[in-house]
Amino acid sequence: MLNFDFYNPTRIVFGEKTVAKIGALIPENARVLILYGGESAERNGTLAEVRTALGNREFYEFKGIEPNPTYETLMKAVATVREKGLDFLLAVGGGSVIDGTKFVASATHFKGEDPWQILEAWGSNVTQAVPFGVILTLPATGSEMNSAAVITRSATKTKALLASPLVFPQFSILDPTKTYTLPARQLANGIVDAFTHTVEQYLTYPVDARVQDRVAEGLLQTLIEIGPKVVNEPADYDSRANMMWTASMALNGLIGAGVPQDWATHFIGHELTALYEIDHARTLAIVLPSLLKLRRNGKRAKLLQYAARVWNITAGDEDTRIDISIQKTREFFESLGVKTRLSEYGLGDDAINQVIEQLTQHGMTMLGEHRDITPDVSRQILQASL
Repeated sequence: MLNFDFYNPTRIVFGEKTVAKIGALIPENARVLILYGGESAERNGTLAEVRTALGNREFYEFKGIEPNPTYETLMKAVATVREKGLDFLLAVGGGSVIDGTKFVASATHFKGEDPWQILEAWGSNVTQAVPFGVILTLPATGSEMNSAAVITRSATKTKALLASPLVFPQFSILDPTKTYTLPARQLANGIVDAFTHTVEQYLTYPVDARVQDRVAEGLLQTLIEIGPKVVNEPADYDSRANMMWTASMALNGLIGAGVPQDWATHFIGHELTALYEIDHARTLAIVLPSLLKLRRNGKRAKLLQYAARVWNITAGDEDTRIDISIQKTREFFESLGVKTRLSEYGLGDDAINQVIEQLTQHGMTMLGEHRDITPDVSRQILQASL
């Protein structure tokens, strides 16, 4: 097992009818900005619950954070926080709203000339952040329990990462009933996102991290078990509760502690989203099966473990078992209604050329747990995804 420093201060308040508890979690004298996306938080009554729970606190609202939060929109929220002198943020939504709130929290007190410098430095230059909490409505990214965010700059079609211990949420409210009105597409995206987050930290090479492996395998098995039910059947509290907690556990730092991590699928997928506005999770479903196939030699031991422990594939020679496990991964995504081929999104060789150009421009030239996924290898992965 590799050395690690695990730190996660986020308080999780889990269960039905827990939104009201923010009244005890936010300072009584706080001046609050509520950040959210579109109309769903209003329609399903969550915003009304939040306004009631805030009581007599002074609060403002910022609407319109996109599914891939943009720097341009978020800077408007930063301006509101600065103008009004607000000192607490409350994200109401899924990963995009939470990621956006993390940037707003960081940018508000940033002393540099341009807050985009935060993202150019991957968050290493963040020295102060506005405290914030979360009301989670769409489980997927795990952003409610980690210190990372991905932000898009529309002008340059650039997606960049922010990571800082100063942007852990102080608390996150996880009420599974808030997922009941979500469309099947978003639920499927959430399952795929959590699954791929887990795989990025698990399917690398062995370092005898038995606890992390077993937890990761349990998360993957849970997603396989509940995924079709969550997406295709009427809302059920138990399956939604397990989805919500699995997504949080997939990226709260626990299973990634002391193990090598990949993340090439994400970096390649980010460029597809930035260029062609394909849902983030769907880009992961496009890239992951082909990446596993092409990187099978470096991942061989863990792929065999994955086949046996997650998919119960123990018969046949090693290559056959690996082939079947990768095929089952693709079939799982497709069973949720998520397409896994570039051609199914109307993309071909021209799109691959554009993605490789973007990866090169953004310095993504040594990806993967071995840092050996060059632009040429990324091209092979994308060509195998056609």
